[in-house]
Amino acid sequence: MRNAHIHHPVSEPEFRRTLANERLRCERSGNALLLAILHFEGSEWEGRAGESVRGTLWASLGSAIRSTDVIGWYEEERSAGLLFIDLRTAQISAAVENASQKIACVLQGALPAHALQQIQVTYHLFPEGACSASGHVFYPQQAAAPPAAVIAKRAIDIAGSAIALVALAPLLLATALAVKLTSEGPVWCRQKRVGKGGRTFTLLKFRSMFQNCDCSPHHDYVRRMIAGEDVAQEGKGHVFKLVNDPRVTPLGRILRRTSLDEVPQFLNVLLGHMSLVGPRPPLPYEFDQYSSWHRRRVLEVKPGLTGLWQVEGRSQVRFDDMVRLDLRYAHEWSLWLDLKILLKTPAAVLRGTGAY
Repeated sequence: MRNAHIHHPVSEPEFRRTLANERLRCERSGNALLLAILHFEGSEWEGRAGESVRGTLWASLGSAIRSTDVIGWYEEERSAGLLFIDLRTAQISAAVENASQKIACVLQGALPAHALQQIQVTYHLFPEGACSASGHVFYPQQAAAPPAAVIAKRAIDIAGSAIALVALAPLLLATALAVKLTSEGPVWCRQKRVGKGGRTFTLLKFRSMFQNCDCSPHHDYVRRMIAGEDVAQEGKGHVFKLVNDPRVTPLGRILRRTSLDEVPQFLNVLLGHMSLVGPRPPLPYEFDQYSSWHRRRVLEVKPGLTGLWQVEGRSQVRFDDMVRLDLRYAHEWSLWLDLKILLKTPAAVLRGTGAY
């Protein structure tokens, strides 16, 4: 019997809910998920003629999927998605090749040449592909939050970051001058960070380290910390930064202790790379060490200046517990939760707990 979804593909919201559920199932089972996206472009896919062509395509794709797989709209009227679920890791290569061959045969048999030229098929494998350049396809915008709340959050980000940049302008100038006068090198530290959906962006900070430092000690420390090894330092607990790092300048220690090195990130918020509230964005080499469930702390929600981890456990909890706090934020997000975190942040900054 053919899959019931073939002639009536699921809607975009239902397809994305299924995609989210299958991601979670892969994390628990250790199996893989293949997502094939059919991108419709051009006049052949528009209007009534396009509906007719798509109807033929939906029916024909039944031969390319199993009864347990799912077909539906990845983006309404723009792209279709096929989910090949519960793939064994030992059979991934064969499964991907088999799926691509079947889809190619279906397209060639079901579509006229001019329509075939206006469709593009891309293949994405989870969990391996989740940290690739196209990994964001596994974390499309979710429709769970009310659109008005999402718009309000962005409006608060714009207003809050703009006000902060104006109000703190004298402090920014004074700090920039101090950095320039106390050590050689640029005022700004520009770092590549991983943001929502796996997209990278350039994060701004005041430079707190000496120029041209060796990053290998931090690489090794991060690797051991994420792996769950005991990385307690000098009675400081399982902190997320190296304590008494010789690469940090004397002024840099003050900037880090007071979080002044983070102030330029209000510009990242204003530009839309970050939010006022959200998980801290990791460095690419940190992200590469993540397990698939760790990645959800970044991929599912926009990173922020402050978050639950900063106000409830900053550098005083193990890595997995920090991830759980970030996932809790993503699942329980509301404007009221953001407000509570923002109100708690000044006290957390003044305490300086976990800031090194």
